[in-house]
Amino acid sequence: MKKRSIIPGFGLTFGVTVTYLSLIVLLPLSLLVWNTASLTFTDFLKAVTSTQVLASYRLTFGASFFAALINAVFGFIAAWTLVRYRFPGRRILDALIDMPFAMPTAVSGIALTTIYASTGWVGSWFDRFGIQSAYSPLGVLIALTFIGLPFVVRTLQPTLEELDKEVEEAAESLGASRFQTFWRVILPSVWPALITGFTLAFARALGEYGSVVFISGNIPFETEITSLMIVAKLEQYDYAGATAISVVMLSVSFVLMLIINLSQYYARRVGR
Repeated sequence: MKKRSIIPGFGLTFGVTVTYLSLIVLLPLSLLVWNTASLTFTDFLKAVTSTQVLASYRLTFGASFFAALINAVFGFIAAWTLVRYRFPGRRILDALIDMPFAMPTAVSGIALTTIYASTGWVGSWFDRFGIQSAYSPLGVLIALTFIGLPFVVRTLQPTLEELDKEVEEAAESLGASRFQTFWRVILPSVWPALITGFTLAFARALGEYGSVVFISGNIPFETEITSLMIVAKLEQYDYAGATAISVVMLSVSFVLMLIINLSQYYARRVGR
């Protein structure tokens, strides 16, 4: 007797999945590429390699990379603290990690600008040392770090929860120092999850707009991010130019997602 599945069989569920993804993801992305196809190759290169656009690439990719790197370090510490220790206010701290997910990006941008401006609580402290936090590349870095933290923490938490403490105790009993235990036991176990969290935070930062546009100041060639360049092109009715830049960012994001999936596949194969 054939065992019946709780949900409909593969044919129906696969059809629904493909249809849903086509309407929500594939069709809009296809139209984006199609609109770019109206440009000649020369015009496409001109649109995506202009001096102002290249300056926005340098800021966006540079700030996104360093923000993801900062989150990889401090996100690991936060995830380790939440998983390994029990303390008053732990659940509140755990909930606060998700605040960048819950808050509208514009609200977080206004809040960050208020805090890090020269008259803000933190910005005034930076200002004493001659450091301009808001309306500078540092402000962009702060905003991208803010929105990327949850990706690293939430990716690492399940892996840390599954990490067997007895392995660490065995390493210590064999004379390993804390650093050796971390470097040779803990880090190799969480490395795939850490790389995944880093890549997700990096990819998310590349497309961020709302939380950055306020704190950056949008100074051309200095604090103008690529997302703002796309919006500016749309406001100028240069739809082809906007979609050309969007295709570049889309391609980079796709490569990053492909790297994540390949790294996860490789990690599963090695773990068998």
